[in-house]
Amino acid sequence: MNELVNTRDIEVIAAEINNIKEQTRIMVLNNSIEIGRRLVEAKSIIQHGQWGRWLEESVNYSQRTANNLMRIFEEYGSNQISLFGASNSQAFANLNYSQAVALLGIPDIEEREAFIKENNAEDMSSRELQQVIKAKEKAEKEKEEALKLAAELKIKSKQMEEEKATLESDIRIKEESLKLSKENIDKLQDTLEREREGAKLEANKLNKSIKDIKKQLKEAKGNGNDEEIDRLQAELNKKQNEETDYLRQIQELGEKLKEKPVDVETIEKVPEEVENELKKLREKVNLGETTSKFKVNFDILVKNFNDLFSTLSEMPEEVKEKYSIATKTLISKMQERL
Repeated sequence: MNELVNTRDIEVIAAEINNIKEQTRIMVLNNSIEIGRRLVEAKSIIQHGQWGRWLEESVNYSQRTANNLMRIFEEYGSNQISLFGASNSQAFANLNYSQAVALLGIPDIEEREAFIKENNAEDMSSRELQQVIKAKEKAEKEKEEALKLAAELKIKSKQMEEEKATLESDIRIKEESLKLSKENIDKLQDTLEREREGAKLEANKLNKSIKDIKKQLKEAKGNGNDEEIDRLQAELNKKQNEETDYLRQIQELGEKLKEKPVDVETIEKVPEEVENELKKLREKVNLGETTSKFKVNFDILVKNFNDLFSTLSEMPEEVKEKYSIATKTLISKMQERL
């Protein structure tokens, strides 16, 4: 009977143990903060180069342990009474020392707090926390690289669009120049032809006039009219000289039309070179159009990647890893095809 009275309730014992464990956890964290506070103070006093030796000889700490303790103070306890004071977030309240150290891998306080809430960090071991944080850093780095690449391609795409506009302008200028040159040459040909026809008309008129004067001169000689003969002879000489000038013009204009102006020869010789240049310019323009199409598809891909990354970050941990592996496999296959 006495044995039954002295036997305590097992649940009470368990509750006491858990309470002691919780007090120990809090005490260890608080003490770690206070040790870190004093290590920061000591380091500010000790001469440069003596820190490692002082740690080993005075407090038996490695520099790594000391650094962790000082960071625990700076990140969780600096300017605060304790880790669980009113100024601290409740998100940190249930962490143990090892978890607190592991979470130092997330430098930003707000981001660290959000990570603790989203991942139930207090239920994870320090090893699990380190793995998740490492995966998070890797994913963020990959996202950052993808966004950086997207930004670079966007800039490159804009440059290529500007180059395309310039090339199209060059093509228009060259085509208009060729068209204008041909029109000018056609006008020159028409002018030469009109001048030759005009010269022919004047030469025909003079020829007819010369025949009339010769007839008149013959009659004057038959009549013995010396004064009329002299007048007609002078007029005949003048008309013949004028006819000779027109005939020479007709011959020169005919040769010009036959030989063609220098500009005509240029237009007939250059087109192959110009056409090749225009062909290259058009090919560049077509490349620009392909690049624009690539830009549209790439922007869609980047947006979808960002949406996918956001969705992954919202998934529960039990399924998140599965879909993360699937995403990495897809990215790997895409890299292989590139």
